[in-house]
Amino acid sequence: MAPVLQVEGLESGYGEVQVLWSIGLEVQPGKLTTIIGANGAGKTTTLRTLMGSLRPWRGRVRMNGEDVTNLSPHARANRGLVLVPEGRQLFPDMSVEENLEMGAYSQRARKRKKDNLERVYQTFPRLKERRKQRSITLSGGEQQMLAMGRGLMQEPVVLMIDELSLGLAPVLAQQLFLTLKTFREQGLTIVLVEQNVHLALALSDYTYVFAEGRVELEGASREVANNDEVRRAYLGL
Repeated sequence: MAPVLQVEGLESGYGEVQVLWSIGLEVQPGKLTTIIGANGAGKTTTLRTLMGSLRPWRGRVRMNGEDVTNLSPHARANRGLVLVPEGRQLFPDMSVEENLEMGAYSQRARKRKKDNLERVYQTFPRLKERRKQRSITLSGGEQQMLAMGRGLMQEPVVLMIDELSLGLAPVLAQQLFLTLKTFREQGLTIVLVEQNVHLALALSDYTYVFAEGRVELEGASREVANNDEVRRAYLGL
């Protein structure tokens, strides 16, 4: 099966500081692909470059065979590439529902705005209960639900999530991971950058291990979880 997202020789950075060095990734449709690595390994930079908010220095990004390397973030979103960013980046003074509606800005998402809003409320009933509240009044877990819901409103083909469990209690993190499992079972393609390596490896299909801006190791998540180097460095075993 052809990859829905393919990255070849991707290099990028900030100013004159290079962060990514010849990154290669393949994301299969309907699978959950996770990226793990130490802080500063280039994980978030990779997602920002894939989304187009950070311009690549070299390399190619293809989505369903189309070269999207030089497209704007808006154009990529119109093709179904969606990023749930680290830190959620909600509109604090807008209501929950207004935040969700902001996700349906692209032409392809506007057509199914009503259906997708209902899908979000079915997935996260708590958001429906709080739909008139300002997002700043939500708990951390509820804000992450809202960020994920806004991503779903964009009608994603590939949903990229940066640090799903950051700052959340373990029980909330587990609940959100189970939600990701449901998304995958429904056929959604997911790319996850995650600090909770135990949960990421247990849930995902394929894993890339980053180190100093390079892909250090890759493979089926079950095999990566059994790798002695990964077990020592990330699992504390």
